[in-house]
Amino acid sequence: MRKSTLFCAVSLAAVLASPAGAQELSIGISAEPSALDPHFHNLGPNNAMRRHTFESLLLQDEQQRLHPGLATSYEPIDDSTWEFKLREGVKFHDGSPFTAKDIVYTVCRIPTVENSPSSFTVYTKGIADLEIKDPHTLIIKTNGPYPLLPVEVSAWGVLSATANGVTGDIAFDPEGCTGIDSYPKTEDFNSGAALVGTGMFKFKQYSRGDKIVFERNEDYWGDKADWTTVTFRPITSDGPRVAALLAGDVDVIDNPPLQDLDRIKSEGFQVAQGLSNRVIYLHLDHEAEPSPGITGTDKNPFKDIRVRKAVSMAINREAIVERIMNGIAVPAGELLPPGMFGATPGAEVEHYDPEGAKKLLAEAGYPDGFGLTIGSPNDRYINDAQVTQAVAQMLTRIGIQTQVDAVTASTFFARRNAFEFSMYLAGWGSATGEMSSPLRALIATPDKAKGYGGTNRGRYSNPAMDALIDKALATVDDDQREAILQEASQMAMQDYAILPLHFEVTPWAFRKGITYEPRADQYTLALGVKPAN
Repeated sequence: MRKSTLFCAVSLAAVLASPAGAQELSIGISAEPSALDPHFHNLGPNNAMRRHTFESLLLQDEQQRLHPGLATSYEPIDDSTWEFKLREGVKFHDGSPFTAKDIVYTVCRIPTVENSPSSFTVYTKGIADLEIKDPHTLIIKTNGPYPLLPVEVSAWGVLSATANGVTGDIAFDPEGCTGIDSYPKTEDFNSGAALVGTGMFKFKQYSRGDKIVFERNEDYWGDKADWTTVTFRPITSDGPRVAALLAGDVDVIDNPPLQDLDRIKSEGFQVAQGLSNRVIYLHLDHEAEPSPGITGTDKNPFKDIRVRKAVSMAINREAIVERIMNGIAVPAGELLPPGMFGATPGAEVEHYDPEGAKKLLAEAGYPDGFGLTIGSPNDRYINDAQVTQAVAQMLTRIGIQTQVDAVTASTFFARRNAFEFSMYLAGWGSATGEMSSPLRALIATPDKAKGYGGTNRGRYSNPAMDALIDKALATVDDDQREAILQEASQMAMQDYAILPLHFEVTPWAFRKGITYEPRADQYTLALGVKPAN
């Protein structure tokens, strides 16, 4: 997001160059995407999987720096107008040519997706108009200055207008585009019928819970993929996933159990790991009265900042990192790791103080505590259920008698979205690599028109913080925008709007003869698995 990287010009060859091999690759993944629809669920496993078939105007490398993709260049014409030059000679998997109309069609489709658990409109709400200057030149107008546009277009998976039945001209309108009769449904992507992109791989097979298979796109516009066939196998249980690697049933696995890394290495396999941008956090119910999962009181204790602070003070983040995460994580003092755009230098991790927490509870009117059930997935994040159990034990020690309701990710997200939890554990990875991503999604006041609060299932609302986010998103100067985001972040942390626990350090394990460079976004991409030199 710095000026030095915003308009980086890296040759496509440096990004994608690799020899085309004739091998098959099998990857064991710890979390299955909830759908193959590239716009259904703004979730890590979904976003990673879509990159194999659907590309974006701009690409993000392992450290989330921007590079040319379906757009070869872009520049601001004025504070609210951007011109994108599109790559010529690109074809979709069905042979239809890629043009600016496909971008318009994609942006039109995103807000129409039904039952989206976390909508991609957060990446399109800044757009006021789209103008097709010529088939390979697109003008994007924004609602005022909008410096995040280049990084946000990297989150769009581009669809083919032609493959989806559009034969004439279309026109963009934020209230409803014209010239489009219908859009594909999520089930059309899951069946493979609508999986027509420009990516390195073409869809071959999808059996939910069993495998997702892609084959190399031999007509790809860039260098061909290294693998003729790629099979993703969802293996959500840690033991079977490691066993599959050691037995040679898969070539790569993500999220191997931290306690098994030494064993994996001793068996002759390789491990790569790196700090991610994913924060594991606790969200609290800021609205319901009474709140689900709370017993011993008719009130919602979490409406009181003293209770929220007491919960934070009761959690020994360093102990969780050391004992539950085996030292392979970093305690968090806010929602983005140090050094990333908008992170506050020197942001302090909450000091562990159980006695102080007890005093705060008494001051808030809960000297004997209350009962609480924490919701958590048990197969989505690294040691997620174990971390939640540790938090429950720590809260119980200060008088909040805490139980854990840990379920599979698909069940958890459905229940979370139905506001069934007074407190829940989840994670967020910044798709944009900067602070506005978690602020807008997790704690901004829910506002569909602005694309705010799409994952704010605690229903926190702070108009002053919202105003800072608005201001940051209209500030073109990088240094000024970063300072505003830091102010908004610290405002949220001081109000205990959400409780960050730690940043995941993500490991991958793989057989000899291949390599994988760790990604800050934690995505497991066949595109990044390379034959060793």
